[in-house]
Amino acid sequence: MGVKRSLQSGGTLLTILANVLTVLSTATNYWTRHHQGHSGLWQECTKNTCSNIPCQTTLAVTAACMVLTAGFGIVAMVMGMRITCHKGEPLRARTTVSLLFLSGLLLLTALIGYTVKNAWKDDVFFSWSYFLGWLALPFYILAGNLDRREEG
Repeated sequence: MGVKRSLQSGGTLLTILANVLTVLSTATNYWTRHHQGHSGLWQECTKNTCSNIPCQTTLAVTAACMVLTAGFGIVAMVMGMRITCHKGEPLRARTTVSLLFLSGLLLLTALIGYTVKNAWKDDVFFSWSYFLGWLALPFYILAGNLDRREEG
């Protein structure tokens, strides 16, 4: 296995890891915690009772960006696997890198929007679902850089 193929495989593995972290972050209800319970993008749980969160613009934008991040990331992962298993075409490689960049940009937009919405509240603390989103960001960036190497 050559260096080029190793970089392609590494980029695909990082994309898989980033997608797992993004899906877990999006689906779980532990973005913030407060003295009465915890909340995520979809539900708020207080005293062992969870209910849907009423529509809020910032939260809806965050949720939409997270879902789009996961979708574009999964498409990029499939394209990366095709490149790794078959000889990569430069256009496919560029498209994969573009999707990974777009995933990272959407993820960053979602996380910054959520941070701005909740950072000023004294009784709210960010929790593990939120931090999984931040952890996924460098993996998208690194995967895009490794997949970019296959163009040449």
